[in-house]
Amino acid sequence: MNLDEFLHNLHFDIDKASIPNWEVDWEDGPLAYKLYYDLPEIPLSSEIPLTLESQEPPNKPDLKRIGHFLWYVYGLTQFSHSVFPMDSSESQLEIMQSYRRFAPSGGGLYPNEVYVYLKIDDVPGGIYHYDTSHHRLVLVREGSFDDYLTRALGCRCNLTTCFGTVFISTMFWKNFFKYNNFSYRLQGLDAGVLIGQLGEVAKRFGFSSGVYYQYLDRAINHLLGLKEQEESVYAVIPLSVEPTNWSAKSHGVNVLAAELVREIPSIQPKHYVRSKRIKEFPMLRKMNEVSMLDSTVFRWIKEKKSRTVEGGVFPLPQVNRLSYDFITICRKRFSPDMDFVLEKVSLQQLADLLYEATAAFRYRNDLMVEKNIEETRISIFVCLYNIEGIPNGAYFYDNSEHALRLINPGDHRQMLQSGMSLGNVNLLQVPITLHVVGNKDYDKNTLGYRGYRIQQMEAGMLVQKLLLTASALEMGGHPLLGFDVNQSDQIYNLESLGKTCLIQIPIGPHRQRPWLMGSLHT
Repeated sequence: MNLDEFLHNLHFDIDKASIPNWEVDWEDGPLAYKLYYDLPEIPLSSEIPLTLESQEPPNKPDLKRIGHFLWYVYGLTQFSHSVFPMDSSESQLEIMQSYRRFAPSGGGLYPNEVYVYLKIDDVPGGIYHYDTSHHRLVLVREGSFDDYLTRALGCRCNLTTCFGTVFISTMFWKNFFKYNNFSYRLQGLDAGVLIGQLGEVAKRFGFSSGVYYQYLDRAINHLLGLKEQEESVYAVIPLSVEPTNWSAKSHGVNVLAAELVREIPSIQPKHYVRSKRIKEFPMLRKMNEVSMLDSTVFRWIKEKKSRTVEGGVFPLPQVNRLSYDFITICRKRFSPDMDFVLEKVSLQQLADLLYEATAAFRYRNDLMVEKNIEETRISIFVCLYNIEGIPNGAYFYDNSEHALRLINPGDHRQMLQSGMSLGNVNLLQVPITLHVVGNKDYDKNTLGYRGYRIQQMEAGMLVQKLLLTASALEMGGHPLLGFDVNQSDQIYNLESLGKTCLIQIPIGPHRQRPWLMGSLHT
């Protein structure tokens, strides 16, 4: 199977993309977190504040504040204990226990890991892994790497003014063991959700941040001591509280990854994943290989005029940015499954949801050189039912006008339900079925195959903001990939726009689920 066919099937016909006769070996599943051993460990403070109401002043953090930051981003926050009937007689029950984080993950498997290059007074400078299971830092490589990292990024960020740099990696086996080749699509989305959570937390801590999707992969993986056949970095995110030179365009001479890796010795830190029978995942390795960049000749997406979405215009009421306690909303975030309850949603709630999610999605990145250009790579289409003052139908949300454009009138819930591969959500009880939409070609002509995972990450970032906003509005959202993409594209007439649905998110009121849940903090 060639790569184009693989990505097409991954999106439109997953059965053709997956390895046939796949059986999940639950007994040999990996841990949801990476464990290093025989390396220096630095415990982080467990006295974590339970509120983050407003933005903190931009001061250089100490170790305690770094620990709080990392916990809010990717720490273990809740333990849940759920009971499900195994048959219709309910004579047998299945008990499921799980650890939750503020950033959701497909199947709760968390394929991503967080590393951070720190330069603060409390600890030795160097590369650390955030050990989620123990809420501690593990020193992977000690030293000063400002110059090395600056060149690996193409001299586009002045890292001497940054107190830290976060690396988001993906461990392929952590969700491949369950989802087969479909995990490649999930891994980009999961990374994006995590990046979205990190960006929201950084704002509250007064940290300036920017997302670099393009860098010398092998140089970064080499620095972190990663075996790129099993794990690779997907995004690099510098953090600063000082004025910093952020740029998308490369400066200086062209740097080659092969030359850079020779400047520092190779390391092979030991880690534990629990699985003893790790299967091969050749397509994931091939996609990772072809997506790598070996020189700092990076590419940028030029501004392009999107094809106009025609349809009747329904202006939405003017809104202001929502004000809420961020941690309270993170703790309340809930994926309802079969717990949606059909209640009328006000026009104001819908306007708040759409405006807040898209207004907060603008972020600093290295994909576009031109400034003050509205982000158009990812957009929102939505099927509405029982919304106050809005006819039932399929709409495009025009964020520049803060208005809805009617594409296809009518109640589309039954059609959307028929396109579900699993019956885990009753869409007839859902007033808002939202689709995050992107370009069908994922900017391949500019970004190559790397463009696919970048698109999935940007979709994941918007998904996280939508989920947090829904939580602030007393609603729940449940991201879904098990839906008929061709059918959803048809509802919105996306073929003529050269776009496709990337993920489906039912959003609406819900009842509480019967489960026991406890917070994991002091």
